[in-house]
Amino acid sequence: MTTFLSLLPLLLVLGLLASGRASALVAGLAGLAATLAASAALVMQAEGPAAVALLFRREVPAGLGLSWHAIAIIVTGVFFHRANLARGGGIGGTGALEATPRRLFSVCFLLAPFAESVTGFGVGYIIALAALRRLGIGGLPALLLGLYSQSLVPWGALAIGTTVGATLAGLTPNQLGLGSAVLQVPIHFLYLGLYWRFAREAGVPVPALQKLDDTLWTALLLALIWLANRASDVEIAAAAPTAFLLAVRFWRDERPDGAALRATLRTAAPYVALTLVLCATRLVTPLRDLLKPLGAMRPFDNQPAFAPFYAPGFWLLAVGLAVVIVARAPLGRVAKEALTGAWRACAVTLAFVVMAEFYVGSGMAAAIAEALRGVAGRGAALGVPLFAAVGGFLTGSGAAANAMLMPIEIALARAVAVDPAWIAAVQNSVTTNLTMLSPIRVSMGAAILALSTSDAVLYRRAWPLALPPLLTGFAAVVVLLILP
Repeated sequence: MTTFLSLLPLLLVLGLLASGRASALVAGLAGLAATLAASAALVMQAEGPAAVALLFRREVPAGLGLSWHAIAIIVTGVFFHRANLARGGGIGGTGALEATPRRLFSVCFLLAPFAESVTGFGVGYIIALAALRRLGIGGLPALLLGLYSQSLVPWGALAIGTTVGATLAGLTPNQLGLGSAVLQVPIHFLYLGLYWRFAREAGVPVPALQKLDDTLWTALLLALIWLANRASDVEIAAAAPTAFLLAVRFWRDERPDGAALRATLRTAAPYVALTLVLCATRLVTPLRDLLKPLGAMRPFDNQPAFAPFYAPGFWLLAVGLAVVIVARAPLGRVAKEALTGAWRACAVTLAFVVMAEFYVGSGMAAAIAEALRGVAGRGAALGVPLFAAVGGFLTGSGAAANAMLMPIEIALARAVAVDPAWIAAVQNSVTTNLTMLSPIRVSMGAAILALSTSDAVLYRRAWPLALPPLLTGFAAVVVLLILP
């Protein structure tokens, strides 16, 4: 009975999402309600009414506190994006360009992932599709290539999914980011092989010498991401490397004159300013030491502190406000549009994070892990990549999927004596990478491109993108099971 009640909320969420008839918000609220009821029943049976009251007093504030870290970035990230739309600017540029292999690589692996790393929530996908159409690529090839905007989602939206997952796993964000960066190496090189096929089908074949160039730039990108996770904060671990390499590629490939360079800088100014200020607050030691403790709040010992003037959300808001003022855009309208666009993602995150807190605090996650160990022994760990993939695919959100599954995966790792830190990295890497194939992302691309193609046809072409994270995840778990 304990195992059944523990599984019921999770199965309810997965069933609702898989049905296609319930949104992530409806599924999250239903799962939260079921989790509250199941955890109360189990704790009541084991310890009595006083323990139930204590559970709720402890876990509800903890869930609200953890979800605030994500919500602060969701709202300010959407505000930053809406401010740039009100300015009439973007980083995709305007006017037609010739589709060359070098330009296509920059769009798919640098420009769009940079935008997704800074703002998240599919903004990189929108920018990717606009840039691809500028190159004369449309239809199904554009949809497939546009999905590469999601290839660095472990660090998307300034790594909110990784931050949530790390806290639930008992790790620091940098520890989980570093493990995810290691796993991203094989994932990204497998993505690259598929990219060359998609590029050829889009009418932009990549010659052998250019493939070598792509390989070297991919290696450099991954090395910089690993270094950024090791030496700085996880929030800028993809934004800073992609921005730097994008600037170098632009100079190398376009050879801009003074006028073109000024026009590009003017168009991308808000993104450049945001990246520079985030890097400065994390890499300039005196500035970091000043801002990190300034007004910092840490109501829960097992959660990261919230430093309002160091948090990425503060700088997203500050740069967004500057953009609105310079553009003389109506602040009230921009703020209203941001809140309208952000509330659903905030509510989904809140529901799943509080649900996760109750799974841990009530012992439900441990009960499921023990049941899996009893059925499959140490081999139960092989289910982690599959669970992670399903979670990312169905929710379309790394934060939501990590909140839903990370407590169970960590409990399972401990039950079968496998390194929890690496299991957390597998969960985080697979679930975030699989968000690129979520119905939310694919339907968004089809709507923007006005495709009348059926979902079955779209997924028949796009499904190979699921292989890199899944193969990497399974291989990593096998290695963990083999090692003593």
